Amino acid sequence: MSPSAAAADTSSPRPAVPGAHTRDAAPALAAYGWDDGFADGFAPYADRGFVPGRIIRVDRGRVDAVVPDGAGVRTVLVDTAPVATGDPLRVPCTGDWAVIDLENGRVGPQLDGLVRALLPRRTAFVRSASSKRSDGQILAANVDHAVIAVSLAEPLDLDRVERFVSLAWESGAQPLLALTKADLVTDGACAAQLVADVEGAAPGVRVLAVSAESGEGTEALAAALTGGTAALLGRSGAGKSTLANVLAGREAQRVRAIRDRDGKGRHTTTTRDLLPLPGGGVLIDTPGLRGVGMYDAEGGLSRTFADVEELAARCRFPDCAHGAEPDCAVRDAVEDGSLAARRLDSYRKLQRENRRIVAKTDVRLRAEMRREWRLKQAEGRERSARKRGTGRRG
Repeated sequence: MSPSAAAADTSSPRPAVPGAHTRDAAPALAAYGWDDGFADGFAPYADRGFVPGRIIRVDRGRVDAVVPDGAGVRTVLVDTAPVATGDPLRVPCTGDWAVIDLENGRVGPQLDGLVRALLPRRTAFVRSASSKRSDGQILAANVDHAVIAVSLAEPLDLDRVERFVSLAWESGAQPLLALTKADLVTDGACAAQLVADVEGAAPGVRVLAVSAESGEGTEALAAALTGGTAALLGRSGAGKSTLANVLAGREAQRVRAIRDRDGKGRHTTTTRDLLPLPGGGVLIDTPGLRGVGMYDAEGGLSRTFADVEELAARCRFPDCAHGAEPDCAVRDAVEDGSLAARRLDSYRKLQRENRRIVAKTDVRLRAEMRREWRLKQAEGRERSARKRGTGRRG
């Protein structure tokens, strides 16, 4: 019997036909991003009475998930204890597709079941955890677009833009920059310059000036996100929740009033929520981030700073540090103004930070960094000795 002709009794905890739950889930969960690829990942669990579900909210070990319910979906509250691990990158996250046991996993009157497994992630936005350890923290999973909200109500921080974009590229998602609160910039020339500055810090990334107040740019942003999963990321007060409400077409997220003196909002979102969009697709609204540390993002840095690395390939020495070495194409570009000194400084800073976090778990890289540090110390001592010797001869 062909898969399209097979039927399943969804009321039975043990489907008579292997894969029945997978086929039944397709129409109901398609709006949440379910497709043939995730169906293939769920296939090994399909004949065990489990159902697929997408995690839409995470809160202290319990998650809300949408699961198929006849021709539609319903939201269930399930426990994640069976998949708890010591690895922070393997904990369930908003956007994950999960294998859920609703028939044999009831663990209390307030819980509908258990998460038995997570399907393999296609993308994952990860930052360094807010600690001195080497842990990473996953903010959103299975994301197609990483929408980075940058408020125009405060001075533009291009270094932070480059940091977010690097992590977005590394995640596997397509970054998109939304310059929020554009209505606060009344000078058209100034607004155009701000967009150009951000485009220079994020080559190859689409930049949209948007305003939830006036509606500027919101239609273009909604069109760009249609049909996929988008994660809304940025600092606290960047206007993410207000923008999420505009994109969702309803008051899905609570919003606090902005301050009159600077147009900033206060931290509102405290959990990551997944919201269906009217034009198709879903949006993950994340809590505001006071800091976002690099986490093993070498590939993302290369894409964000492709212009710097292209120049570096023209340097005489492959290991050029772009300092005092002769025939340094990067330094020449800074001197002639074709590369901003700020951008080179940002590149160096993020590279150093990324190497430090990787070195915490990479023994070889840690040893290499120690050798480099000892060499620099020896060179410093040699320079000091030469200066002291010159002084004595004088």
